[in-house]
Amino acid sequence: MGKVTATAERTIDAPVERVRELVADYAETRPKLLTEHYRDYQVSEGGVGAGTKASWKLQATSKRVRDVAATVTEPSPGKFVETDANSSMVTTWTVTPSGERSLVRIETSWDGAGGIGGFFEKTFAPGGLKKIYDGVLGKLAEIV
Repeated sequence: MGKVTATAERTIDAPVERVRELVADYAETRPKLLTEHYRDYQVSEGGVGAGTKASWKLQATSKRVRDVAATVTEPSPGKFVETDANSSMVTTWTVTPSGERSLVRIETSWDGAGGIGGFFEKTFAPGGLKKIYDGVLGKLAEIV
């Protein structure tokens, strides 16, 4: 079993403060960012930044659905870490300045399966998740 990591990033044409505000808003903004790969999204505690608890189903493939129960922390300004209570999955959103614009990076890692299944997971899952995140970041760029 090895660590599997998927990453996507995009430069958003807006000041870092504005983008951080949108990314931290799990109650109003986040549902607008989600693509068709997400369903049953709900916030059960908080709603803005650290302390937020949210859940959703992530349909990564036609056969692969993950139930996510995330708790959000903000270890530093512009870094939002979503830790899944149902698995080893951790997703980190990082919003940093890029001149007058913002660089948004989404990175997800989890403990992959062993054996041949783990080989295929490590080979194909990061690319599939990157495509999903590219869609989410595209929606963020539109909303800004």
